[in-house]
This record gives sequence, C-alpha cells and structure tokens, in this order.
Amino acid sequence: QVQVTESGGGSVQAGGSLRLTCTASGATLRYCMGWFRQVPGREREEVARFYTGDGWSYYTDSVKGRFTISQDNVNYNLYLQMNSLKPEDSAMYYCAADYQPYGASTCATLRSNAFRSWGVGTQVTVSS
Repeated sequence: QVQVTESGGGSVQAGGSLRLTCTASGATLRYCMGWFRQVPGREREEVARFYTGDGWSYYTDSVKGRFTISQDNVNYNLYLQMNSLKPEDSAMYYCAADYQPYGASTCATLRSNAFRSWGVGTQVTVSS
C-alpha cells in the first residue's frame, strides 16, 4: 500500500481559502483518492473523491461550488482547493488512497472504510 501524507491545513477566517495537498507515495494511475473530514464526537464525512485514471471526481453537496479536487500529473499529488470557507468546514481533514484498476465506477462505489491507505490528517480551522 501507498503511504499517504496530508499538508496545507491551518486557520483562516470565514470566506478565506486553503489548499490541502495529499502525497501518496507510489500512487500513480488507477487509484481512487478521497478527502474526508472529521470533527471530534462526530462521524467521519466524505468531502470529495477523485479517480487518477481519468480525472473523475465527486463532491459532497455541502462543498460543491466551493471546493475543487485536482491532481498534479507530474508527481501525482492530489490537491483540495477550498474557497469560501465556512466555520462548519472546520475539521481534521484526511486523505485516503486505494488501488482500483477497473475504472472510475469502482472508485465511485468504494465504501469509505474500504480505503486501505490513510494519512494522519491536517487540521483546518475556520473562524467566524
């Protein structure tokens, strides 16, 4: 499995922006990548998902139009550009990766707890 590392978290005021970076060592094509977030005492929430094979992406409703997931095609870093941040976006953000060679459809249906490689998270705090 690949090793996953997140970076880019921090503290911003509402309306501000942050860009999170996920480095998954060894991950190239045909990986399902996901960004998740969790607040203490609450269940983990999926934020966005990306398939490295063809660039397919998915966003949860609460971040659509504000967050953009993308990939660097040189070193395969995954980015989450977060704009118009709200206090309710505050959470620990995690990146996850899983090898899925059969296409974006398998990435789309992969259960969140089936991702086999996870980072330790990066904290995002948005103040009002």
